[in-house]
Amino acid sequence: MTGHYKDTGFVPLNIAILTISDSRTEANDKSGNILRERSLEAGHKVVDKLIVKDDIYAMRVVFSRWIADEDVHVVISTGGTGITGRDSTPEAVMPLFDKSIEGFGELFRAISLDEIGVASIQSRAVAGLANGTLIFCLPGSTGACRTGWDKILKDQLDHRTRPCNFAQMFPRLQEF
Repeated sequence: MTGHYKDTGFVPLNIAILTISDSRTEANDKSGNILRERSLEAGHKVVDKLIVKDDIYAMRVVFSRWIADEDVHVVISTGGTGITGRDSTPEAVMPLFDKSIEGFGELFRAISLDEIGVASIQSRAVAGLANGTLIFCLPGSTGACRTGWDKILKDQLDHRTRPCNFAQMFPRLQEF
């Protein structure tokens, strides 16, 4: 435990959720709704939730808008991280990153290995930092969203998690 840490209790973050799909609507967006529910249950504020087609440029419009919005701390996307022709979330978002967080995808696939076996190799889950905004891109399945939130994001977005977490870094994410 670091000596300079002062426990201030839970610090809610502003989270935007993006579902990337050519077929989902608000009525059947189970994965996006799981992420919204889990975020709210954890005490965070969901400031926006959208669905966009699996199109690189349509995604970049939304990601860029949220990256530029100082009221959005975290973006979580679901969908478009596979290997089919229409799966293009990593290609859309990675050029926007100031820094990649390689450990997120690695950890997600390691945890997924225990859950779905070697099929986890097909996931291209990625994460990064852009203009002080944390971005996490999960696969589109509800199971993947549960795994990503329950086993990684819930704790890493909680200021109280020790020894360290992403939430406590917010004051320093835009240092140059």
